[in-house]
Amino acid sequence: MAQCILLNADFSFMNVIDWKRALRLVVKNKVEVLNYSDRCIQCAEGRIVRIPAVMKLIKFIRSVYRSRVPFSKRNVLIRDGNKCAYCGARGAKLTIDHIMPRSRGGRSNFENCVASCRSCNTRKGCRTPNEANMYLRKRPVQPTISEFLKFKLQRLGIKDLWQYIGSFGG
Repeated sequence: MAQCILLNADFSFMNVIDWKRALRLVVKNKVEVLNYSDRCIQCAEGRIVRIPAVMKLIKFIRSVYRSRVPFSKRNVLIRDGNKCAYCGARGAKLTIDHIMPRSRGGRSNFENCVASCRSCNTRKGCRTPNEANMYLRKRPVQPTISEFLKFKLQRLGIKDLWQYIGSFGG
């Protein structure tokens, strides 16, 4: 599954899109390809086409700037690198744990929630980590937009393209 980075006309990051959408944008002449990936596909006519890795829109698209990353379970898991905040286990069975339990007035935000495996979450229960003799590996914080994009690009396996984007003055 090849991913492509889409930049606005001013070289600011827009989104990560799949290779099929990227090729549609190239065919419609809506983008300029800045860098190609190692992957190629063969068209119906037998032509071989290289898949773009980084593209820039030709026309500037005005976007509403978000000042913060929205809170969601998926975004907490991305921030924590899909690892349990208590034991460091990786896996698909991760849940969200409230450091200060909701039953005691804890809120659902980035500073109070961490990724947790089911066994650690069950062991902690409705207690604080100190009461349960459990320790967080890292203090949870609200990620900035740029930190979150870096986490997301690393998760998609295109971390090296992050440095490539930085070389454009975006």
